[in-house]
Amino acid sequence: MSMDKKELLKDLENQCLDCKRCGLCRGRNNVVFGVGNPEAEVMFIGEGPGEQEDLRGEPFVGKAGILLDKMLTAIDLDRRKNIYIANIVKCRPPQNRDPQPEEQEMCIAWLRRQFAIIRPKIIVCLGRIAAARIIKPDIRIKREHGMIIKKGGVMMMPTLHPAALLRNPGDKPGAFEDFLKLQKLMEDMELY
Repeated sequence: MSMDKKELLKDLENQCLDCKRCGLCRGRNNVVFGVGNPEAEVMFIGEGPGEQEDLRGEPFVGKAGILLDKMLTAIDLDRRKNIYIANIVKCRPPQNRDPQPEEQEMCIAWLRRQFAIIRPKIIVCLGRIAAARIIKPDIRIKREHGMIIKKGGVMMMPTLHPAALLRNPGDKPGAFEDFLKLQKLMEDMELY
């Protein structure tokens, strides 16, 4: 009897909870594996958990997560119903610094396995770190956000990280345009 996607993800998460591949494991309260619908057609990928995420064990639950949820709601998406959210690294980097390349390298296998189980048709990279790792290393997030790129049969779009939008509120309209592009892409691909 084969396991369904939900069971496969739960099994993978249970394996991830014991991960000690890099030094980030020493400072964590919780592994922040991912959240959402295993059958999702759209997967959002951030860089790594912050303080609130580390405390609660769920991605994007602090102030940036509240903003992300508002933007998702505006285009009829919901982290509990029709998307999946994960990060490049599953443990919080100290003081919320960017995850180092070697930390990303040690952790990326977990994300690849999540992707292989979920098989989304669209990936949205939240911020420069995720976009550089998933889409292209030399991405210029301020200039290239909202671009839709097909890679490996999957549609991908970089957008500005919600935490960056909180620091630079003037960038919110451009980021929201990205979400409207995502909505149009989903409509064109008949994913709603």
